[in-house]
Amino acid sequence: FFFQTDVEICLIGDSCKSPIGSFWHGNSRIYILQKARYNEESDPGEESERDDAVYGSELLPTESSGPMALSVTRAKQLISLYTMIQNPNMTHLKLGEPVMLPPLWIRCDGSDPEHTYWLGAEPLKAGNKITGINLYMVTCDGPTADKTTFANLEELKTTHKMKHHSSHVTIKGFAQYELIRAAAIEDTIAESESSIYVDITWNTVDKILEMPPLISSATLNITLESGDPRSPVYQLYRELQFLLALAEGLKTGVTEWPEPVESESAVELVQEFLTDLKKKLDGYCVSGNKNETEKIKCDTAAVDSSIKSIFSERGDLDFAEQLWCKMRSECVNSYQELVQCFTLVMKSLKHGEIQPWIHQGSSSFLSDLIQQSYHGKMEVVSLSGITPIQMLLEVGLDKMKKDYVSFFIGKPEVSVLLFQDYFISTSVDLQEQVHRVQKLHHMLEIMVSCTVLLQFKHENLFPLTQICMNYYKEHPLNEKHVFQLPIRPALVKKFYQNDHPEIWKVDISSGHGQKEVKTTWQVSTNPPVEHMASNSAGLLSDSMVNGSSEERMYFVTMSKCSQVHFT
Repeated sequence: FFFQTDVEICLIGDSCKSPIGSFWHGNSRIYILQKARYNEESDPGEESERDDAVYGSELLPTESSGPMALSVTRAKQLISLYTMIQNPNMTHLKLGEPVMLPPLWIRCDGSDPEHTYWLGAEPLKAGNKITGINLYMVTCDGPTADKTTFANLEELKTTHKMKHHSSHVTIKGFAQYELIRAAAIEDTIAESESSIYVDITWNTVDKILEMPPLISSATLNITLESGDPRSPVYQLYRELQFLLALAEGLKTGVTEWPEPVESESAVELVQEFLTDLKKKLDGYCVSGNKNETEKIKCDTAAVDSSIKSIFSERGDLDFAEQLWCKMRSECVNSYQELVQCFTLVMKSLKHGEIQPWIHQGSSSFLSDLIQQSYHGKMEVVSLSGITPIQMLLEVGLDKMKKDYVSFFIGKPEVSVLLFQDYFISTSVDLQEQVHRVQKLHHMLEIMVSCTVLLQFKHENLFPLTQICMNYYKEHPLNEKHVFQLPIRPALVKKFYQNDHPEIWKVDISSGHGQKEVKTTWQVSTNPPVEHMASNSAGLLSDSMVNGSSEERMYFVTMSKCSQVHFT
Protein backbone atom coordinates (compact mmCIF):
# COMPACT_ATOMS: atom_id res chain seq x y z
CA PHE A 1 0.00 0.00 0.00
CA PHE A 2 1.03 3.64 -0.25
CA PHE A 3 1.93 6.42 2.17
CA GLN A 4 1.83 10.14 1.32
CA THR A 5 1.86 9.33 -2.42
CA ASP A 6 5.66 8.90 -2.67
CA VAL A 7 6.23 5.81 -0.53
CA GLU A 8 5.31 2.24 -1.33
CA ILE A 9 5.02 -0.08 1.67
CA CYS A 10 5.42 -3.83 1.30
CA LEU A 11 4.63 -6.25 4.10
CA ILE A 12 6.92 -9.29 3.81
CA GLY A 13 5.72 -12.45 5.53
CA ASP A 14 8.04 -14.47 7.74
CA SER A 15 7.92 -17.35 5.23
CA CYS A 16 9.14 -15.15 2.36
CA LYS A 17 12.73 -14.45 1.41
CA SER A 18 13.75 -11.16 2.97
CA PRO A 19 15.63 -8.64 0.81
CA ILE A 20 17.53 -7.58 3.94
CA GLY A 21 18.43 -11.14 4.98
CA SER A 22 22.18 -10.60 4.51
CA PHE A 23 22.29 -7.96 7.26
CA TRP A 24 19.38 -8.75 9.56
CA HIS A 25 18.38 -12.20 10.74
CA GLY A 26 15.04 -11.62 12.40
CA ASN A 27 12.30 -14.15 11.75
CA SER A 28 9.25 -11.91 11.95
CA ARG A 29 7.26 -10.05 9.33
CA ILE A 30 8.85 -6.80 8.18
CA TYR A 31 7.84 -3.63 6.40
CA ILE A 32 9.90 -2.66 3.35
CA LEU A 33 9.54 0.97 2.29
CA GLN A 34 10.64 2.11 -1.14
CA LYS A 35 9.94 4.79 -3.70
CA ALA A 36 6.43 4.48 -5.10
CA ARG A 37 5.83 3.74 -8.76
CA TYR A 38 2.42 4.30 -10.28
CA ASN A 39 0.74 3.09 -13.37
CA GLU A 40 0.35 6.04 -15.73
CA GLU A 41 -3.40 5.53 -15.74
CA SER A 42 -3.74 5.25 -11.95
CA ASP A 43 -4.40 8.04 -9.49
CA PRO A 44 -1.97 8.10 -6.53
CA GLY A 45 -4.70 9.51 -4.37
CA GLU A 46 -6.94 6.57 -5.13
CA GLU A 47 -4.09 4.14 -4.57
CA SER A 48 -3.42 5.53 -1.09
CA GLU A 49 -6.96 4.69 -0.06
CA ARG A 50 -6.65 0.99 -0.83
CA ASP A 51 -7.44 -1.45 1.92
CA ASP A 52 -4.43 -2.10 4.18
CA ALA A 53 -4.93 -5.86 4.16
CA VAL A 54 -2.98 -6.53 0.98
CA TYR A 55 -0.69 -9.51 0.60
CA GLY A 56 3.01 -8.76 0.47
CA SER A 57 3.43 -10.80 -2.71
CA GLU A 58 1.16 -8.38 -4.55
CA LEU A 59 3.26 -5.43 -3.44
CA LEU A 60 6.72 -6.72 -4.18
CA PRO A 61 8.48 -4.94 -7.07
CA THR A 62 8.21 -6.59 -10.44
CA GLU A 63 11.26 -8.34 -11.77
CA SER A 64 11.40 -6.26 -14.93
CA SER A 65 11.58 -2.82 -13.31
CA GLY A 66 13.33 -3.57 -10.02
CA PRO A 67 12.77 -1.77 -6.71
CA MET A 68 13.29 2.00 -6.44
CA ALA A 69 14.97 3.70 -3.51
CA LEU A 70 14.07 6.80 -1.53
CA SER A 71 16.48 9.63 -0.76
CA VAL A 72 18.40 9.21 2.50
CA THR A 73 16.81 12.40 3.84
CA ARG A 74 13.31 11.07 3.20
CA ALA A 75 14.24 7.71 4.72
CA LYS A 76 15.47 9.38 7.92
CA GLN A 77 12.17 11.27 8.19
CA LEU A 78 10.25 8.02 7.96
CA ILE A 79 12.51 6.30 10.51
CA SER A 80 11.92 9.22 12.90
CA LEU A 81 8.15 8.98 12.42
CA TYR A 82 8.21 5.22 13.00
CA THR A 83 10.34 5.63 16.15
CA MET A 84 8.08 8.34 17.50
CA ILE A 85 4.85 6.34 17.21
CA GLN A 86 6.52 3.35 18.88
CA ASN A 87 7.68 5.49 21.84
CA PRO A 88 5.22 5.16 24.76
CA ASN A 89 6.49 8.47 26.18
CA MET A 90 5.01 10.45 23.28
CA THR A 91 1.74 11.00 25.15
CA HIS A 92 1.21 14.46 23.65
CA LEU A 93 0.54 12.79 20.30
CA LYS A 94 -2.57 11.22 21.85
CA LEU A 95 -2.00 7.94 20.00
CA GLY A 96 -3.05 5.81 22.95
CA GLU A 97 -1.06 2.75 23.92
CA PRO A 98 1.54 2.06 21.18
CA VAL A 99 0.92 -1.06 19.12
CA MET A 100 4.15 -2.88 18.37
CA LEU A 101 4.69 -2.79 14.61
CA PRO A 102 6.85 -5.18 12.58
CA PRO A 103 10.45 -4.07 11.99
CA LEU A 104 10.85 -1.41 9.31
CA TRP A 105 13.50 -1.30 6.58
CA ILE A 106 13.80 1.49 3.99
CA ARG A 107 15.59 1.33 0.65
CA CYS A 108 17.93 4.31 0.27
CA ASP A 109 19.60 5.67 -2.85
CA GLY A 110 23.11 6.06 -1.41
CA SER A 111 23.16 9.79 -2.15
CA ASP A 112 24.67 10.75 1.23
CA PRO A 113 28.45 10.89 1.91
CA GLU A 114 28.36 7.45 3.63
CA HIS A 115 26.50 5.90 0.66
CA THR A 116 23.63 4.54 2.74
CA TYR A 117 21.48 1.91 1.01
CA TRP A 118 19.33 0.66 3.91
CA LEU A 119 17.99 2.23 7.09
CA GLY A 120 16.16 -0.02 9.54
CA ALA A 121 14.31 0.12 12.85
CA GLU A 122 13.23 -2.73 15.15
CA PRO A 123 11.26 -2.29 18.39
CA LEU A 124 12.68 -3.72 21.62
CA LYS A 125 10.18 -5.20 24.03
CA ALA A 126 9.80 -6.53 27.55
CA GLY A 127 6.66 -8.62 27.64
CA ASN A 128 4.00 -6.51 25.93
CA LYS A 129 5.84 -3.23 26.58
CA ILE A 130 7.98 -1.38 24.03
CA THR A 131 11.18 -0.43 25.84
CA GLY A 132 13.33 0.90 23.03
CA ILE A 133 14.35 0.54 19.43
CA ASN A 134 17.27 -0.84 17.42
CA LEU A 135 18.39 1.42 14.59
CA TYR A 136 20.34 0.00 11.65
CA MET A 137 22.35 1.55 8.84
CA VAL A 138 23.84 -0.32 5.85
CA THR A 139 26.38 1.52 3.70
CA CYS A 140 28.27 0.35 0.63
CA ASP A 141 31.15 1.46 -1.59
CA GLY A 142 32.76 0.02 -4.69
CA PRO A 143 33.41 -2.03 -6.58
CA THR A 144 37.14 -1.81 -6.03
CA ALA A 145 40.17 -4.08 -6.22
CA ASP A 146 42.25 -1.84 -3.94
CA LYS A 147 42.63 -3.88 -0.75
CA THR A 148 44.52 -1.05 0.95
CA THR A 149 41.13 0.63 1.40
CA PHE A 150 39.75 -2.36 3.29
CA ALA A 151 39.07 -2.08 7.00
CA ASN A 152 41.49 -3.23 9.66
CA LEU A 153 40.05 -5.83 12.02
CA GLU A 154 41.54 -4.28 15.15
CA GLU A 155 40.14 -0.89 14.20
CA LEU A 156 36.68 -2.41 13.67
CA LYS A 157 36.83 -4.03 17.11
CA THR A 158 37.99 -0.85 18.79
CA THR A 159 35.31 1.27 17.10
CA HIS A 160 32.60 -1.20 18.12
CA LYS A 161 33.77 -1.27 21.75
CA MET A 162 33.90 2.52 22.00
CA LYS A 163 30.50 3.03 20.40
CA HIS A 164 28.70 0.43 22.51
CA HIS A 165 30.82 0.76 25.69
CA SER A 166 31.73 -2.92 25.53
CA SER A 167 34.74 -4.55 27.11
CA HIS A 168 34.22 -7.89 25.40
CA VAL A 169 33.20 -8.70 21.82
CA THR A 170 32.38 -11.90 19.95
CA ILE A 171 33.78 -12.27 16.45
CA LYS A 172 32.48 -14.62 13.77
CA GLY A 173 33.64 -15.07 10.20
CA PHE A 174 31.72 -16.07 7.08
CA ALA A 175 32.94 -16.88 3.59
CA GLN A 176 31.18 -18.08 0.48
CA TYR A 177 33.08 -19.74 -2.34
CA GLU A 178 31.78 -20.67 -5.75
CA LEU A 179 32.79 -24.26 -6.47
CA ILE A 180 31.00 -24.93 -9.73
CA ARG A 181 29.05 -22.63 -11.99
CA ALA A 182 27.78 -23.85 -15.32
CA ALA A 183 29.22 -21.56 -17.98
CA ALA A 184 27.25 -20.49 -21.02
CA ILE A 185 27.08 -23.20 -23.64
CA GLU A 186 27.93 -22.24 -27.19
CA ASP A 187 24.99 -21.93 -29.58
CA THR A 188 22.45 -21.97 -26.76
CA ILE A 189 20.00 -19.20 -26.04
CA ALA A 190 20.25 -19.03 -22.27
CA GLU A 191 22.97 -19.68 -19.75
CA SER A 192 22.39 -22.43 -17.24
CA GLU A 193 21.70 -21.25 -13.71
CA SER A 194 23.28 -24.33 -12.15
CA SER A 195 25.74 -23.55 -9.39
CA ILE A 196 27.38 -25.07 -6.34
CA TYR A 197 28.51 -22.80 -3.52
CA VAL A 198 29.91 -23.53 -0.09
CA ASP A 199 29.07 -21.30 2.89
CA ILE A 200 31.62 -21.46 5.72
CA THR A 201 31.26 -19.98 9.21
CA TRP A 202 33.83 -19.92 12.01
CA ASN A 203 34.74 -18.25 15.29
CA THR A 204 37.87 -16.33 16.26
CA VAL A 205 38.74 -14.29 13.18
CA ASP A 206 42.35 -13.04 13.18
CA LYS A 207 42.47 -10.88 10.06
CA ILE A 208 40.40 -9.57 7.18
CA LEU A 209 39.95 -12.00 4.25
CA GLU A 210 41.58 -14.89 6.10
CA MET A 211 41.08 -18.43 4.83
CA PRO A 212 38.45 -20.28 6.93
CA PRO A 213 40.03 -22.87 9.27
CA LEU A 214 39.24 -26.55 8.71
CA ILE A 215 37.35 -26.70 12.03
CA SER A 216 34.71 -24.36 10.57
CA SER A 217 31.10 -25.28 9.87
CA ALA A 218 30.27 -25.57 6.17
CA THR A 219 27.12 -25.94 4.10
CA LEU A 220 27.01 -26.91 0.44
CA ASN A 221 24.38 -25.01 -1.58
CA ILE A 222 23.37 -26.79 -4.77
CA THR A 223 21.15 -25.36 -7.51
CA LEU A 224 21.00 -27.47 -10.64
CA GLU A 225 19.05 -27.28 -13.87
CA SER A 226 18.65 -30.51 -15.83
CA GLY A 227 19.43 -30.79 -19.51
CA ASP A 228 23.03 -29.63 -19.81
CA PRO A 229 24.32 -31.37 -22.99
CA ARG A 230 27.68 -31.79 -21.25
CA SER A 231 26.12 -33.86 -18.46
CA PRO A 232 27.06 -37.55 -18.42
CA VAL A 233 23.35 -38.38 -18.10
CA TYR A 234 22.18 -36.13 -20.93
CA GLN A 235 20.94 -39.11 -22.97
CA LEU A 236 18.73 -40.13 -20.07
CA TYR A 237 17.44 -36.55 -19.94
CA ARG A 238 16.50 -36.78 -23.64
CA GLU A 239 14.67 -40.00 -22.93
CA LEU A 240 12.77 -38.25 -20.16
CA GLN A 241 11.82 -35.46 -22.56
CA PHE A 242 10.23 -38.01 -24.89
CA LEU A 243 8.32 -39.41 -21.93
CA LEU A 244 7.09 -35.88 -21.11
CA ALA A 245 6.04 -35.36 -24.75
CA LEU A 246 3.95 -38.53 -24.61
CA ALA A 247 2.38 -37.44 -21.33
CA GLU A 248 1.55 -34.04 -22.78
CA GLY A 249 0.07 -35.67 -25.87
CA LEU A 250 -2.06 -37.89 -23.69
CA LYS A 251 -3.33 -34.83 -21.83
CA THR A 252 -3.90 -32.45 -24.76
CA GLY A 253 -4.47 -34.83 -27.65
CA VAL A 254 -1.55 -33.30 -29.58
CA THR A 255 1.84 -35.04 -29.51
CA GLU A 256 4.99 -33.34 -30.73
CA TRP A 257 7.03 -36.05 -32.40
CA PRO A 258 10.81 -35.51 -32.56
CA GLU A 259 12.91 -35.66 -35.68
CA PRO A 260 14.35 -39.16 -36.25
CA VAL A 261 18.01 -39.69 -35.34
CA GLU A 262 18.54 -43.35 -36.23
CA SER A 263 19.04 -44.35 -39.87
CA GLU A 264 16.61 -47.23 -39.44
CA SER A 265 12.95 -46.55 -38.72
CA ALA A 266 11.31 -47.71 -35.53
CA VAL A 267 9.22 -50.19 -37.50
CA GLU A 268 12.38 -51.79 -38.95
CA LEU A 269 14.04 -51.95 -35.53
CA VAL A 270 10.99 -53.55 -33.92
CA GLN A 271 10.66 -56.04 -36.77
CA GLU A 272 14.31 -57.08 -36.40
CA PHE A 273 13.85 -57.35 -32.64
CA LEU A 274 10.81 -59.62 -33.00
CA THR A 275 12.55 -61.72 -35.66
CA ASP A 276 15.49 -62.31 -33.33
CA LEU A 277 13.12 -63.42 -30.55
CA LYS A 278 11.33 -65.79 -32.95
CA LYS A 279 14.65 -67.37 -33.94
CA LYS A 280 15.55 -67.79 -30.31
CA LEU A 281 12.18 -69.44 -29.64
CA ASP A 282 12.64 -71.75 -32.64
CA GLY A 283 16.19 -72.65 -31.71
CA TYR A 284 15.63 -73.23 -28.01
CA CYS A 285 12.74 -74.57 -25.99
CA VAL A 286 12.04 -71.57 -23.80
CA SER A 287 10.70 -72.85 -20.51
CA GLY A 288 10.46 -69.66 -18.58
CA ASN A 289 14.14 -69.51 -17.69
CA LYS A 290 14.80 -65.82 -17.94
CA ASN A 291 18.55 -66.39 -18.01
CA GLU A 292 18.06 -67.70 -21.54
CA THR A 293 16.31 -64.49 -22.58
CA GLU A 294 18.46 -62.20 -24.64
CA LYS A 295 19.48 -59.12 -22.69
CA ILE A 296 19.72 -56.37 -25.23
CA LYS A 297 21.46 -53.43 -23.71
CA CYS A 298 19.66 -50.19 -24.30
CA ASP A 299 21.54 -46.94 -24.60
CA THR A 300 19.19 -45.28 -22.14
CA ALA A 301 22.13 -45.23 -19.78
CA ALA A 302 24.66 -44.89 -22.58
CA VAL A 303 26.73 -42.32 -20.79
CA ASP A 304 30.31 -41.16 -20.95
CA SER A 305 32.95 -43.65 -19.88
CA SER A 306 33.72 -41.35 -16.93
CA ILE A 307 30.31 -42.03 -15.45
CA LYS A 308 29.85 -45.72 -16.28
CA SER A 309 31.06 -46.71 -12.84
CA ILE A 310 28.32 -44.52 -11.38
CA PHE A 311 25.44 -45.22 -13.72
CA SER A 312 26.08 -48.69 -15.12
CA GLU A 313 23.87 -49.96 -17.89
CA ARG A 314 21.22 -52.30 -16.65
CA GLY A 315 21.58 -55.81 -17.95
CA ASP A 316 18.13 -57.01 -16.85
CA LEU A 317 15.93 -55.24 -19.40
CA ASP A 318 12.77 -57.22 -20.04
CA PHE A 319 10.88 -57.40 -23.34
CA ALA A 320 8.80 -54.26 -22.74
CA GLU A 321 11.87 -52.23 -21.75
CA GLN A 322 13.82 -53.40 -24.80
CA LEU A 323 10.81 -52.50 -26.94
CA TRP A 324 10.83 -48.99 -25.46
CA CYS A 325 14.47 -48.65 -26.46
CA LYS A 326 13.56 -49.49 -30.05
CA MET A 327 10.66 -47.07 -30.17
CA ARG A 328 11.76 -44.06 -28.16
CA SER A 329 12.51 -40.58 -29.43
CA GLU A 330 15.47 -41.40 -31.70
CA CYS A 331 13.23 -43.67 -33.77
CA VAL A 332 9.47 -43.11 -33.53
CA ASN A 333 8.58 -39.89 -35.30
CA SER A 334 4.86 -40.21 -36.00
CA TYR A 335 1.64 -41.62 -34.60
CA GLN A 336 1.30 -43.90 -37.65
CA GLU A 337 4.72 -45.40 -37.00
CA LEU A 338 3.80 -46.00 -33.37
CA VAL A 339 0.64 -47.88 -34.40
CA GLN A 340 2.62 -49.98 -36.89
CA CYS A 341 5.12 -50.99 -34.20
CA PHE A 342 2.44 -52.09 -31.76
CA THR A 343 0.57 -53.90 -34.54
CA LEU A 344 3.67 -56.03 -35.16
CA VAL A 345 4.00 -56.79 -31.46
CA MET A 346 0.31 -57.67 -31.01
CA LYS A 347 0.45 -60.00 -34.00
CA SER A 348 3.53 -61.85 -32.71
CA LEU A 349 2.01 -62.25 -29.24
CA LYS A 350 -1.38 -63.35 -30.53
CA HIS A 351 0.10 -66.05 -32.77
CA GLY A 352 2.49 -67.29 -30.09
CA GLU A 353 5.51 -66.44 -32.21
CA ILE A 354 7.29 -65.04 -29.17
CA GLN A 355 7.09 -65.77 -25.45
CA PRO A 356 8.86 -62.77 -23.96
CA TRP A 357 9.96 -62.43 -20.37
CA ILE A 358 8.82 -59.44 -18.32
CA HIS A 359 9.67 -58.22 -14.83
CA GLN A 360 7.42 -59.31 -12.04
CA GLY A 361 5.36 -56.36 -10.86
CA SER A 362 5.38 -54.50 -14.18
CA SER A 363 2.28 -52.34 -14.27
CA SER A 364 1.87 -51.47 -17.94
CA PHE A 365 -1.03 -52.63 -20.11
CA LEU A 366 1.46 -54.26 -22.49
CA SER A 367 2.79 -56.37 -19.59
CA ASP A 368 -0.77 -57.52 -18.88
CA LEU A 369 -1.20 -58.54 -22.51
CA ILE A 370 2.10 -60.46 -22.44
CA GLN A 371 0.98 -62.36 -19.32
CA GLN A 372 -2.30 -63.19 -21.08
CA SER A 373 -0.35 -64.50 -24.09
CA TYR A 374 1.34 -67.08 -21.85
CA HIS A 375 -2.08 -68.77 -21.59
CA GLY A 376 -2.90 -68.41 -25.27
CA LYS A 377 -5.63 -65.85 -24.64
CA MET A 378 -5.29 -62.13 -25.31
CA GLU A 379 -7.98 -59.50 -25.22
CA VAL A 380 -8.55 -57.65 -28.45
CA VAL A 381 -6.90 -54.24 -28.44
CA SER A 382 -7.97 -51.42 -30.71
CA LEU A 383 -4.81 -49.51 -31.61
CA SER A 384 -6.60 -46.22 -32.18
CA GLY A 385 -7.07 -42.92 -30.40
CA ILE A 386 -4.82 -42.38 -27.39
CA THR A 387 -4.36 -46.11 -26.70
CA PRO A 388 -0.97 -46.54 -28.48
CA ILE A 389 0.41 -43.38 -26.82
CA GLN A 390 -0.75 -44.51 -23.38
CA MET A 391 0.72 -47.99 -23.93
CA LEU A 392 4.12 -46.56 -24.85
CA LEU A 393 3.99 -44.05 -21.99
CA GLU A 394 3.28 -46.83 -19.47
CA VAL A 395 6.17 -48.93 -20.78
CA GLY A 396 8.54 -45.95 -20.65
CA LEU A 397 7.44 -45.09 -17.11
CA ASP A 398 8.07 -48.65 -15.93
CA LYS A 399 11.53 -48.71 -17.44
CA MET A 400 12.69 -45.27 -16.32
CA LYS A 401 11.54 -45.89 -12.75
CA LYS A 402 13.72 -48.98 -12.65
CA ASP A 403 16.62 -47.05 -14.19
CA TYR A 404 16.53 -44.39 -11.47
CA VAL A 405 15.93 -46.88 -8.67
CA SER A 406 18.89 -48.94 -9.91
CA PHE A 407 21.13 -45.90 -9.64
CA PHE A 408 20.08 -44.69 -6.21
CA ILE A 409 20.50 -48.00 -4.42
CA GLY A 410 22.11 -50.37 -6.88
CA LYS A 411 19.86 -53.23 -5.80
CA PRO A 412 16.38 -52.91 -7.29
CA GLU A 413 14.67 -54.97 -4.61
CA VAL A 414 15.96 -52.65 -1.89
CA SER A 415 15.09 -49.61 -4.00
CA VAL A 416 11.50 -50.72 -4.44
CA LEU A 417 11.03 -50.97 -0.68
CA LEU A 418 12.50 -47.50 -0.23
CA PHE A 419 10.78 -45.71 -3.09
CA GLN A 420 7.46 -47.51 -3.49
CA ASP A 421 5.62 -45.26 -1.02
CA TYR A 422 6.07 -42.24 -3.28
CA PHE A 423 8.50 -42.09 -6.21
CA ILE A 424 7.51 -45.30 -7.98
CA SER A 425 3.96 -45.56 -6.68
CA THR A 426 1.37 -46.67 -9.25
CA SER A 427 -1.58 -45.63 -7.10
CA VAL A 428 -1.62 -42.13 -8.66
CA ASP A 429 -2.57 -41.23 -12.24
CA LEU A 430 -0.06 -41.36 -15.10
CA GLN A 431 0.53 -37.60 -15.19
CA GLU A 432 1.51 -37.56 -11.51
CA GLN A 433 3.74 -40.61 -12.02
CA VAL A 434 5.55 -38.75 -14.82
CA HIS A 435 5.95 -35.71 -12.56
CA ARG A 436 7.55 -37.88 -9.89
CA VAL A 437 9.93 -39.41 -12.42
CA GLN A 438 10.98 -35.84 -13.29
CA LYS A 439 11.85 -35.37 -9.63
CA LEU A 440 13.92 -38.57 -9.69
CA HIS A 441 15.84 -37.28 -12.70
CA HIS A 442 16.58 -33.98 -11.02
CA MET A 443 17.87 -35.86 -7.98
CA LEU A 444 20.01 -38.02 -10.28
CA GLU A 445 21.55 -34.97 -11.98
CA ILE A 446 22.46 -33.55 -8.57
CA MET A 447 24.09 -36.81 -7.43
CA VAL A 448 26.02 -37.22 -10.69
CA SER A 449 27.26 -33.62 -10.60
CA CYS A 450 28.50 -34.01 -7.03
CA THR A 451 30.14 -37.34 -7.90
CA VAL A 452 31.88 -36.21 -11.08
CA LEU A 453 32.69 -32.61 -10.21
CA LEU A 454 33.29 -32.83 -6.46
CA GLN A 455 34.34 -36.52 -6.24
CA PHE A 456 31.76 -37.25 -3.56
CA LYS A 457 31.64 -40.77 -2.12
CA HIS A 458 28.73 -42.77 -0.75
CA GLU A 459 28.99 -41.29 2.75
CA ASN A 460 28.31 -37.83 1.28
CA LEU A 461 25.85 -38.84 -1.43
CA PHE A 462 23.60 -40.79 0.93
CA PRO A 463 22.61 -37.83 3.18
CA LEU A 464 22.23 -35.61 0.11
CA THR A 465 19.88 -38.17 -1.43
CA GLN A 466 17.82 -38.19 1.76
CA ILE A 467 17.62 -34.38 1.73
CA CYS A 468 16.42 -34.36 -1.89
CA MET A 469 13.91 -37.16 -1.30
CA ASN A 470 12.43 -35.49 1.76
CA TYR A 471 12.05 -32.21 -0.13
CA TYR A 472 10.43 -33.78 -3.18
CA LYS A 473 7.99 -35.84 -1.17
CA GLU A 474 6.47 -32.54 -0.02
CA HIS A 475 7.08 -30.14 -2.93
CA PRO A 476 6.59 -30.01 -6.71
CA LEU A 477 9.52 -30.09 -9.12
CA ASN A 478 11.65 -26.98 -8.61
CA GLU A 479 15.02 -26.79 -10.34
CA LYS A 480 15.70 -23.38 -8.78
CA HIS A 481 15.51 -24.75 -5.24
CA VAL A 482 18.75 -24.60 -3.27
CA PHE A 483 19.53 -27.98 -1.68
CA GLN A 484 21.73 -27.61 1.38
CA LEU A 485 24.11 -30.26 2.72
CA PRO A 486 26.22 -29.81 5.88
CA ILE A 487 29.80 -30.93 5.13
CA ARG A 488 33.33 -30.70 6.49
CA PRO A 489 35.34 -27.91 4.80
CA ALA A 490 38.18 -30.37 4.12
CA LEU A 491 35.88 -32.20 1.71
CA VAL A 492 35.88 -29.31 -0.79
CA LYS A 493 38.88 -27.22 0.28
CA LYS A 494 40.90 -28.15 -2.79
CA PHE A 495 38.26 -26.45 -4.95
CA TYR A 496 38.47 -23.06 -3.21
CA GLN A 497 41.84 -22.85 -1.48
CA ASN A 498 43.42 -20.98 -4.40
CA ASP A 499 40.34 -18.94 -5.23
CA HIS A 500 38.91 -15.65 -4.04
CA PRO A 501 35.67 -15.75 -2.01
CA GLU A 502 32.43 -14.48 -3.52
CA ILE A 503 31.50 -13.11 -0.10
CA TRP A 504 33.66 -12.61 2.98
CA LYS A 505 32.39 -10.95 6.13
CA VAL A 506 33.08 -10.56 9.81
CA ASP A 507 30.46 -9.99 12.52
CA ILE A 508 31.53 -8.19 15.68
CA SER A 509 28.88 -8.35 18.41
CA SER A 510 28.47 -7.60 22.08
CA GLY A 511 25.68 -7.98 24.59
CA HIS A 512 23.07 -10.71 24.78
CA GLY A 513 19.43 -11.13 23.87
CA GLN A 514 17.72 -7.85 23.04
CA LYS A 515 20.79 -5.97 24.25
CA GLU A 516 22.95 -7.52 21.54
CA VAL A 517 24.40 -5.05 19.04
CA LYS A 518 26.37 -6.00 15.96
CA THR A 519 28.79 -4.45 13.48
CA THR A 520 29.26 -6.25 10.16
CA TRP A 521 31.99 -5.63 7.58
CA GLN A 522 31.63 -7.45 4.26
CA VAL A 523 33.09 -7.66 0.78
CA SER A 524 31.17 -9.26 -2.11
CA THR A 525 31.66 -9.67 -5.84
CA ASN A 526 28.02 -8.74 -6.51
CA PRO A 527 26.09 -5.70 -5.30
CA PRO A 528 24.87 -6.56 -1.78
CA VAL A 529 21.53 -4.79 -2.32
CA GLU A 530 19.37 -5.19 -5.40
CA HIS A 531 18.38 -1.52 -5.73
CA MET A 532 22.04 -0.54 -5.74
CA ALA A 533 22.52 -2.41 -9.02
CA SER A 534 19.75 -0.44 -10.74
CA ASN A 535 20.83 2.89 -9.24
CA SER A 536 24.49 2.36 -10.23
CA ALA A 537 24.17 0.64 -13.60
CA GLY A 538 26.76 2.86 -15.31
CA LEU A 539 29.25 2.44 -12.47
CA LEU A 540 28.99 -1.33 -12.57
CA SER A 541 29.35 -1.74 -16.31
CA ASP A 542 32.52 0.37 -16.30
CA SER A 543 34.03 -1.04 -13.14
CA MET A 544 33.40 -4.73 -13.64
CA VAL A 545 35.53 -4.95 -16.79
CA ASN A 546 38.35 -6.43 -14.75
CA GLY A 547 36.03 -8.75 -12.84
CA SER A 548 37.61 -11.83 -14.36
CA SER A 549 41.17 -10.71 -13.67
CA GLU A 550 43.24 -12.08 -10.83
CA GLU A 551 42.48 -9.04 -8.67
CA ARG A 552 38.84 -9.56 -7.77
CA MET A 553 36.59 -6.50 -7.72
CA TYR A 554 34.66 -6.19 -4.46
CA PHE A 555 31.79 -4.14 -3.07
CA VAL A 556 32.59 -3.12 0.50
CA THR A 557 29.60 -3.06 2.84
CA MET A 558 29.27 -1.98 6.47
CA SER A 559 26.25 -2.64 8.69
CA LYS A 560 25.99 -0.80 12.01
CA CYS A 561 23.48 -0.98 14.85
CA SER A 562 22.64 1.36 17.70
CA GLN A 563 20.04 1.21 20.46
CA VAL A 564 17.68 3.86 21.80
CA HIS A 565 15.98 3.06 25.14
CA PHE A 566 12.62 4.64 25.98
CA THR A 567 12.66 3.72 29.67
